[in-house]
Amino acid sequence: MLFRSLKMNKNVLLPKSATNIYVSISGLFGLFIALTIIKLLNPFNDNPVYSALFLIMCFSIFVALLDIFWQKVFANRSSGLDFKYKNPSISRSFTKIIGFLGSLSLLALLYWVFPEYHGDFYAPFCEAVNFVLPALVCIAPFYIYLIDRHMLEPADGYWYLGLFLTFRFSQIDYKKLWQHILGWIVKGFFLPLMFVYMSNDIKTFIAFDFQEKISFQALLNSLSDFLFFIDVTIATAGYIVSLRITDTHIRSTEPTVMGWVVALICYQPFYSLIGGQYLDYHRDYSWNDWLENGSLIYYAWGSLEVFMVFVYAWATVSFGLRFSNLTNRGIITSGPYRWTKHPAYLAKNISWWMLSVPFIADGAYSEAIRNCILLGLLNFCYYLRARTEEKHLSADQNYINYSHWIAENGIIAKIKRVFTK
Repeated sequence: MLFRSLKMNKNVLLPKSATNIYVSISGLFGLFIALTIIKLLNPFNDNPVYSALFLIMCFSIFVALLDIFWQKVFANRSSGLDFKYKNPSISRSFTKIIGFLGSLSLLALLYWVFPEYHGDFYAPFCEAVNFVLPALVCIAPFYIYLIDRHMLEPADGYWYLGLFLTFRFSQIDYKKLWQHILGWIVKGFFLPLMFVYMSNDIKTFIAFDFQEKISFQALLNSLSDFLFFIDVTIATAGYIVSLRITDTHIRSTEPTVMGWVVALICYQPFYSLIGGQYLDYHRDYSWNDWLENGSLIYYAWGSLEVFMVFVYAWATVSFGLRFSNLTNRGIITSGPYRWTKHPAYLAKNISWWMLSVPFIADGAYSEAIRNCILLGLLNFCYYLRARTEEKHLSADQNYINYSHWIAENGIIAKIKRVFTK
């Protein structure tokens, strides 16, 4: 249905991106200042948890202040706020506070039940929660009350969960309640994972010696690691800062089982179960084993691979504080999203082919064929992610308009026009 409508709706203007790209770049400026402070002054005595929280705070403050005071995103229709409108209600706000505490309790229950979260791997996240949670619980009620009194439609997910927890079942919109719960499960799954990755990356960053001379290959590896570090830092901030006043709240969460399955199998711990057993293509023979060191194609191949990682990180930067899997928090149309609908997936999958060169036989040619099939299956998982995301986001008219624009003006459309002239 979506692709049929694309043919009928040409010349649609590119919708305004939910996040201004200059705001996101300014957030990077704040992030780099924080990184410089950590590297030069070491204010947290090499503690990766406090360093991670400091980085998240600096990036988030830069972006949030610009979004609020320059872009005035709270005035967007999508925020649901009007500060000229006042409808305060202590009882309604109290119900929402119960819903907020219930949301936190749901995650705490899941972390307690599932053995995955009992190991040392998630220790950095647990340390961060113990540090942040008391302040969050103290501040949240005031924020909830102040925002609720200006909401044009105050019956949100917190309201419905609060009703559920206070046994007022007849007033509940269960579809909105379920969407709220799904949104918090997304946050609860991805935030610990991203925070742990970020904490591990900070250790590498702190230990890195910028004065040491390194080879071209080591330089490429360091650049890739740093770009992934930037990516995971912004992603972590996105999962934390989900607020109406910055218009970064969740509009909708992926409703289908297929959408959840193809997304989750790309992340730990599920990727170890699925990828390790069924999609584990051979990685021991890489591009630098294949190409002659020092040749022109060697430098070109390595540089292009890092450029793919750059595009991947750039796609995340374009989200600002809106990054999140499995949710719609505003349609992004700037940065690499002006070229294609799925630049991050495209760049990531191309980089895997360039890194592992599975099409080159390191032994029997049958092994190369097998590796190509396995990597192709992993690529297919990302294709399914893209399709389920498109189906979910197509409930948003902005995304439909964006899809129409990309169909006529995206990089694939331009390439097609070159060959059809």
